[in-house]
Amino acid sequence: MKLRKQQIFILVVLLLLTACGFKLRGQISALPFKSMYVNAPDGHTIGLEMERMIKTSSTTKLAASPAEADATLDIISVVNDRAILSLSGGGRVRDFNLVYRVVYRVLDHRGVEIVPNTEITLTRILPFLDAQIVAKEAEERLLVKDMQTDALQQIVWRLSTYKAPPAENVR
Repeated sequence: MKLRKQQIFILVVLLLLTACGFKLRGQISALPFKSMYVNAPDGHTIGLEMERMIKTSSTTKLAASPAEADATLDIISVVNDRAILSLSGGGRVRDFNLVYRVVYRVLDHRGVEIVPNTEITLTRILPFLDAQIVAKEAEERLLVKDMQTDALQQIVWRLSTYKAPPAENVR
């Protein structure tokens, strides 16, 4: 009798989790495009990472050129910046503010802008100690990578909510 109640409880919890849209981290939402081309600035890994995310999607295929794609994700700029956030009483840096900005837009297969320039800005605080310079550099790289992943997930999530306008009736 007790085992049956546990099974029912587990089933109810699983149903509630799936009903609320719960997904494991790293799973991307379904994109509303059959195929997509990613155009990213040279020298940044963001384009490769976005292509990798799209390839893991079961519904959207990665196109080799904009002409073959239903939509083109145009990553216009990627800026990684670091600014001093606070100083100690002796004038030494205590904290840095890491800022990661991505500006993107989406074009349809005709080159018409369907999602205008959109900016995603992420910030992280990096506590700093002079005695741990090498460790803090490694931590900064990890934080920047985390911000890039977060930005990509936000882009995919935002694109997954895109609804194409209804087709106009032609007489």
